[in-house]
Amino acid sequence: MIASIIMSCLIAFISWVWTPPALALTQIKLFDLSYSECPAELAKGAVTSGGSAAAANCFIVTGKAENGTYKTVYDADIFGRIYDANNDPIIQNRTRLGSIAEVPPGISDFELRISVPANQPLPLKLKQFKASGFSAQVRR
Repeated sequence: MIASIIMSCLIAFISWVWTPPALALTQIKLFDLSYSECPAELAKGAVTSGGSAAAANCFIVTGKAENGTYKTVYDADIFGRIYDANNDPIIQNRTRLGSIAEVPPGISDFELRISVPANQPLPLKLKQFKASGFSAQVRR
């Protein structure tokens, strides 16, 4: 009985003195968005994810990422909506578009490759883009 009380006190003391670092999500502002066609070597053989081998156009979305903290943010997931000229969504039922491996403090450039079905009319409309990541590496 006394041994279990001492062990409990020891565990409580250790957890009070040492705590693991918190891995909270950090919000990243994305702005100055634009897109351009992929270079030929990236666009070759582009297909959409729809069960068939439907032809697709390849685009690179570029912009600025603002990390307002003093720490590098890792594994930042990019969320947003992309619409065609008729306001139809390019990617159905999904807002996660990709990720940025590292976002240093301050403002930095990012780019993201997307595939758009060839039958959807241009220009594309990029809306509600944002990102969130972690202050320490999560995936190793």
